[in-house]
Amino acid sequence: MTATAVVAGAGGEARRTAVLLAAAQAIVGSAAPIAISLGALAGQYLLGPDKSLATAPVTGFNLGVALGALPAAAIIRRLGHRGGFMTGTVITALGGLIATLALYQASFWLFAVGLGVIGVGGAFVQQFRFAAADNAPPEFKARAISFVLAGGIVTAILGPQIVIYTRELLAPVMFAGSFASVLALAAVGAIILSFLHTSRRTSSAAVVAGRDARPLAEIATQPRFVAALFCAVGSYALMSFVMTGAPLAMVGCGLSTDDATLGISWHVMAMFGPSFFTGSLIHRFGAERIVAIGLVLLIGCAVVALSGVALWQFWTALILLGLGWNFGFIGATAMVAAGYHPSEKGKVQGFHDFVLFGSVAFASLMSGAVYNAWGWTMLNWIVFPVVVLCFLALGALKLPGLRAAN
Repeated sequence: MTATAVVAGAGGEARRTAVLLAAAQAIVGSAAPIAISLGALAGQYLLGPDKSLATAPVTGFNLGVALGALPAAAIIRRLGHRGGFMTGTVITALGGLIATLALYQASFWLFAVGLGVIGVGGAFVQQFRFAAADNAPPEFKARAISFVLAGGIVTAILGPQIVIYTRELLAPVMFAGSFASVLALAAVGAIILSFLHTSRRTSSAAVVAGRDARPLAEIATQPRFVAALFCAVGSYALMSFVMTGAPLAMVGCGLSTDDATLGISWHVMAMFGPSFFTGSLIHRFGAERIVAIGLVLLIGCAVVALSGVALWQFWTALILLGLGWNFGFIGATAMVAAGYHPSEKGKVQGFHDFVLFGSVAFASLMSGAVYNAWGWTMLNWIVFPVVVLCFLALGALKLPGLRAAN
């Protein structure tokens, strides 16, 4: 067999894997917009007069993703992609069941726990992009990441539509039908993931490579890795911070729950829609430039949000927020994926997602506190200093000493 045929075969398998993971992202990933769009509203519904903790269930979801990052990476490493990811769907289904029961019992904190378990299942979904990159030739890695995340376009439509059509399905218990639907999404996702090829056992060459793997501290202190992680955290945390408060702000300004849900739908579509070409843009212009464009779009989101509270301003701001996340986060993920060897992927990916989603969980909790204390305007003013810090991290890579270190 010629070298060309081997490369072509590897490319074909990488594309097959990316297609299956994109399909699973579309279905299982729909649990996330259900949790995010309804978490704060259901929390408000379950709380008494003091609504300051209304976003705590969304924080529970993000905290679940953070705490699940390292265990998910370990389980996937132990069971392989197919077994590990199917385990994640079982956890997602369990979270949907707990959240549904909590709504029937009118238990706010049990509901927050349920969303936390859904978040742990979401930690496995977050590993889809790394799995796609790991199975791809170097020239296809960025495209594989963006292709998997493009499955989120279906998520953007499916998740909010499930909310609209099922939130009163089990009336008089509001929102229970939406969280019960998470069980069906997990079951369909498990069927799709069952078609993944079973990972082969580690070869002797890989074992040797594993022995030569660098310590995590050495990898995590590389200037380019630090800048990439900082920009990934900044992009994702700002997205969570503004998005979590947006449904509360929209309803608080007199708009309907459906308006808020459709706003999240437009937002999630903007998050994943550009993924069809983001990988190509990264390949052509470089990850750092794409991250910078994402940061500019996040500033645009804040400017529009500060200009008024009409429906079109909320929706436009959420669309710009999604676009900024797409370029900022996918660009930063590509920078991270280029900074480690195959034998180092498990610990690096787990560490990356632990730091990332721990920060996102904190941002979602602060969103509710800031909104209740100072309102929608202050939520958006906070975007500017965070974006400036991200630009400084990117700019530092151009310094002669750090450029040599990279």
